Amino acid sequence: MNLESRSFNAPVNVQRLIGIAIALLCAIGVAGAQDFAITKDEIKAGKKEYSPYLHQAYPNRVFWGDTHLHTSFSTDAGMVGDTLGPEEALRFARGEQAISSSGVPARLIRPLDFLVIADHAENLGLAPMIEESNPELLRDPMGKKYHDLVKSGEGWEAYQLWKKSGAEREDSMPNPSLQRSAWERIIDAVDNYNEPGVFTAFHGFEWTSTPDLRNLHRNVIFRDGAEEARQVLPLSIFDSVDPEDLWDFMEAYEKKTGGRALAIPHGGNLSQGLMFAVETMSGQPLDAAYAKRRMRWEPLYEVTQIKGDGEVHPRLSLNDEFADYYQWDKGDFGLNPKKPEMLPHEYARSALGIGLEQEQKLGANPFKFGMIGATDSHTSLATTREENYFGKFAGAEPGSKHRFDDLVSQDLRENGDGSLNVYHWESLASGLAGVWARENTREALWDAMARKEVYATTGTRMIVRVFAGWDFKPDEVHRPDFASQGYQRGVPMGGDLSAAPDGAKPRFMVRALRDPDGANLDRIQIIKGWVDAAGKSHERIFDVAVSDGRKIDENGRSKTPVGDTVDVANASFTNTIGDALLGGYWEDFTFDPKQRAFYYVRVLEIPTPSWIAYDEKMFGTQAPKEALRKQQERVYTSPIWYSPVD
Repeated sequence: MNLESRSFNAPVNVQRLIGIAIALLCAIGVAGAQDFAITKDEIKAGKKEYSPYLHQAYPNRVFWGDTHLHTSFSTDAGMVGDTLGPEEALRFARGEQAISSSGVPARLIRPLDFLVIADHAENLGLAPMIEESNPELLRDPMGKKYHDLVKSGEGWEAYQLWKKSGAEREDSMPNPSLQRSAWERIIDAVDNYNEPGVFTAFHGFEWTSTPDLRNLHRNVIFRDGAEEARQVLPLSIFDSVDPEDLWDFMEAYEKKTGGRALAIPHGGNLSQGLMFAVETMSGQPLDAAYAKRRMRWEPLYEVTQIKGDGEVHPRLSLNDEFADYYQWDKGDFGLNPKKPEMLPHEYARSALGIGLEQEQKLGANPFKFGMIGATDSHTSLATTREENYFGKFAGAEPGSKHRFDDLVSQDLRENGDGSLNVYHWESLASGLAGVWARENTREALWDAMARKEVYATTGTRMIVRVFAGWDFKPDEVHRPDFASQGYQRGVPMGGDLSAAPDGAKPRFMVRALRDPDGANLDRIQIIKGWVDAAGKSHERIFDVAVSDGRKIDENGRSKTPVGDTVDVANASFTNTIGDALLGGYWEDFTFDPKQRAFYYVRVLEIPTPSWIAYDEKMFGTQAPKEALRKQQERVYTSPIWYSPVD
């Protein structure tokens, strides 16, 4: 491996940096998240001043949050036992103790910095309206029927009846005033708990497209406040199942309000190849206009959550020993079994490669997304730590009778043999979004998401940073001004490199710091994907830093495992292996300046107990023998892309 470094003395565009600084400082002033604002006149370019941080404008903090949490206002949560509404969810995310729907006290180890209440748009707020015997609900024939069934003790029957209407995409209660009432209540709660600089509560919802029970769900997140959010009603499956119609909705929202919106797809592993298909829903081949439009509205992908991890599949990446991680690959939501040809269009790594193939063909990349994690919890509790996992649904909270055997997805085929069943013991206590920004406000965090300076974690709060450039040197990863140099001379996660200088290769600086309340680190890896002259994508994994003095061979891999301190019976581990901090410099010795490429960082912790092991130790219960009792938590950064000059 070529680790030598040559300096190309790439000039720093000082004028551009000053412009960025002014723009960011003005934005901070508008946001009102600090006690005083810096005006344009106070920036004295070229003047010698004592404090080196006066004009620092780059993102300097990681903020942790969940962009996908359901409360009792989602019918598939509230109708099956979740009794906690948006206010309780927001208070819990801010660090307060809560009593779960099953009566179990709960609290986070540390508060989150932000939260999106992403309740399903379909018949929003039905469960609390039934509980309150809402007069408007009772005036609706089907609303009264649902209400009466629940009040007579037949809540499950009411839920199944409601599900049937959803599966048929027919709104059984086409009453906008009901949806408006629930939407206004969520907006009020979100605005009440939004505290710029302390805790950010975003307005948002989930659009639940499930054509033929194939998952195409998106979470919509608004950058704006209550005034803008009140001007629309959330789009639902009853309106459309086509993502392009969702983009129309967001475009209309922006034109009407002057606000901003983005959508985050999730659950591609349940989409039966539709999530990253190379045809539109109407069956037309993708074109450049589609590609640009999709990336305008969907800059991110939720790569890990409760319903399985979506980074990679072992059948697609045969040389990746870490690929087999919480795979949900039986089918969709119970109607259609998985076919091998669907897999490349469901997982993030292969989709990024398909995006390069499409870009080479179309001139635009439809799958140039950043990556985040989120929970998709339907308990109102955004919990992601293994020893504090409150489950997917209220009926599977800690200590519940059906904690392990609850069916998250059921085989619904007429003559089904149960092979499409997915049980709660197969769920993952994931995930979180790490966002690099300067302040904890809607504007700053949303803007970071839009520019893809974000990363996904399976629940750990590991701090990870990566920069790519042309003239970094090996020892610069240890500089105290590592980040400043990275921004001045390179690009961060979510960024783009192009037009390689003659003879240059992309050089990467990566740092990873363990979760202060978590496990040591095993290794830092860079995953590279590229497309050859024939338009076919390839991938390769490189270890760029490994703990405990292990060696990386000439092919860029360390095949020596980090070790294992997990005591499954006692649900414990020790940090006597691994490192608390890893830093890596890597130069792409395989680089071809004519080939489009992407690079993202994956960081793995040492093995730790899973929530199954913690549950078995705490409650003396027994999960199926196939259940994972130990795992390696991980982080996936948004990629950095390289494009040649055409």
